[in-house]
Amino acid sequence: MNETRKEITVGVFVLVGIVCLGYLAIRLGKLEVMGNNGYVVYGDFVSVAGLKIGDPIEIAGVKVGKVESIALADDRARLGLRVEPQVKLQEDVIASVRARGLIGDKFITLTPGASDKLLGPGDKIRETESPADITELIGKYVGGDFTSKSGKK
Repeated sequence: MNETRKEITVGVFVLVGIVCLGYLAIRLGKLEVMGNNGYVVYGDFVSVAGLKIGDPIEIAGVKVGKVESIALADDRARLGLRVEPQVKLQEDVIASVRARGLIGDKFITLTPGASDKLLGPGDKIRETESPADITELIGKYVGGDFTSKSGKK
């Protein structure tokens, strides 16, 4: 009787451990268990260097979605952006690739527009901004190949 009780206790602990490992794998792996919520809009960027699938989309610093896909379309990077269903995007929204710090993680920030028309699932964001290439900027600065807005060096 005492041996059976030990086996049941060990079995319960093993089962609880497996459930905890599964939960951690889902949370840390950022997996979607219950399907994808929201809708997808697309944007074409000149460059999305350093951006990865799963990176966040933010409006005013609040996460409202994630990057769902990255593909090449007509020599530009086409991003599929999954936005939460309660977030409504105007057709003149601006999507920008940003970085946290100089070498930080990349994310997409959306700047809301003022239009009355809204984007729907599958629509395309017209206005996009790619990140500045830091190495190119440093190269221009070191090489003395930068000009002011007036055109003078």
